[in-house]
Amino acid sequence: MTVPTDDGQPLTTLPNHRPPVSPLADPALQNSDLDGKSPDTAAVVARLRHHLRTVLSAELPKRAEAVHPRSTIDHDERKALAWAILDEAAAAHSEAELMANRLLVAKDAEQQVITEVINEVFGMAGLQPLLDDPSVETINVNRFDRVFAQYRDGRRTQVAPIAASNEELTDLVRMLAARTGSEERRFDRGAPSVNLQLPGGERLFAVMALTGEGVTALSIRRHGYRTATLPQLRALGTLDPGLEHFLRALVRSRKNIVITGGTGSGKTTLLRALASEMDPMERIVTIEDAFELGLDLDPELHPDVTALQAREPNIEGEGGITQAELVRWGLRMSPDRVIVGEIRGPEVIPMCNAMSQGNDGSMATLHASSSRIAFTRLASYAAQGVERLPLEATNLLVASAVHFVVHLAYTHPRAAEGRARVVSSIREVVGADGAHVVSNEVYRPGPDRRALPVAGALRTDTLDDLVIEGGLDPGVLEHPTGWWPQ
Repeated sequence: MTVPTDDGQPLTTLPNHRPPVSPLADPALQNSDLDGKSPDTAAVVARLRHHLRTVLSAELPKRAEAVHPRSTIDHDERKALAWAILDEAAAAHSEAELMANRLLVAKDAEQQVITEVINEVFGMAGLQPLLDDPSVETINVNRFDRVFAQYRDGRRTQVAPIAASNEELTDLVRMLAARTGSEERRFDRGAPSVNLQLPGGERLFAVMALTGEGVTALSIRRHGYRTATLPQLRALGTLDPGLEHFLRALVRSRKNIVITGGTGSGKTTLLRALASEMDPMERIVTIEDAFELGLDLDPELHPDVTALQAREPNIEGEGGITQAELVRWGLRMSPDRVIVGEIRGPEVIPMCNAMSQGNDGSMATLHASSSRIAFTRLASYAAQGVERLPLEATNLLVASAVHFVVHLAYTHPRAAEGRARVVSSIREVVGADGAHVVSNEVYRPGPDRRALPVAGALRTDTLDDLVIEGGLDPGVLEHPTGWWPQ
C-alpha cells in the first residue's frame, strides 16, 4: 500500500528529492585509506550507517505527520515508514558513492546495516537478536566484542559482538536508560552504574569504566515464566507431587515463607507459583528493587495488587526510595499479604515486622547457598538497618516472623549442561536460642539434591495447621524417597 505525502507523491518515492550529499563530507567519517582503490570496508559500512541514521532522523517525523497529521502514528506504522525511508536512503547513498567513484556496500551488508539501524531506533540494537531468541536466559557482555549467552538448557556460548566499539555500547546503554521512563537516568563516570528494566521485562545492569580495561560491561537476565503454577513446576521437574501438595498447604494455611537459592536458581519463578495458590480476592502489595514478579500484570489471577518499586536518586542525588521505606509504606495500604521480591539489605526488619504483625502468608526471596545459611544472611542484613538490633534480638524477630525456608538448587551444581533446578530443602523455623535460630529440616537434599521428606521432623501443631487449614494429606510426608519420577 502506498501512502500519499504532503504533495501527493506515493511513499515509495522521495518527493523533491535533491541529489544526495555523500557522507564523506563529514570530517568525522573521513578515512585516509578511502581513496577509491583500497577502501576500508568497516569505514564504508560506518558511512552508510551514519547516512541512514541522519536521513531517518530528518525524514521520519515529516513522513509520520504526513500520514497522520492530527493523530498519533502507532509503532508498527512508524516502523514501516522507517523501512521505506531507509531503503530510499540506501539507494541514494549508493548513487552518491558511484558518483564519487567509491566502493559500494554489498547488498547483504546493506540490508544488515538497515536492520541494525531499525533495531537501534525501535529495538535493542545489537542486543535484539539475542532478545528475540526465547532460549536465551542470560546475556553477559564483558566488553562490546566479548559477549556470552546462557541458555535455558544450561549451555553457555560466546556469541557475536553487540556493538562496533566501547563508545557505541555505552551509547546503547544510555539509549536504553532513556527509554525506561520519565526519570533522568545518568550513565557516566559520575554515575557509573545503571539498573533498568527492558520493554520485554528483562533486567539490565551495566557499569562503565570500572573493569580492568575501563570499558562498559553489562548483564541481562530474563525470566522465562512470567506466570507460573505449582503444577507447571512439577511438570518441569522442579518439584515432585508430594512437594507440590506440601507447598500448596503452606500457602493456604498462610505460613510466612522465605525462598532461598543462588543466582538463577528459580526463586522468582517459585514465588510466582506459590502466589498462584492465593485466594484471588486477597490484597497483595509487592515490594521490589526492580520489577520482576509481575503479579499485577495478571488481573484474572491477582486482581487486587499494588506493585511498588524502589527508586534510585535523580541526577541531583534526591528522590531515592529504598525497599525498607516501601515495606513500611506498603503496610499502610491494607495488604493481606506482603511480598518482597528479594531481600537485599535493611528491609529485612520491616519485612519481619510485617510477617509477625498480622500479615501472615507473606513471602520473600533471599540469596543464600543453603536453607540453614538463610538465617545468617538475614541477621547480616538486619545489622545494616537503622535499628541496629543485636544478633539475639534479630534472631528472635526472625523466629517470630518466618515459618518456613524453601531452598532451590541445581541437581549438578558444576555441570554446564544437563542440570535442573529443583527444590532441595525445606526448613521449619522452631524458635531462637541466643545467637542461633532453631529449625527443623523437614525436607532434606537427597543424593541428587532433590528434596526428600524427613519422617517426624514436622512439629505436631504445625502438621495440624497444614492438615486443617491447608488441606495437607500427611501421607505425602511418609515416603522417604519422595515422589520424584524414577
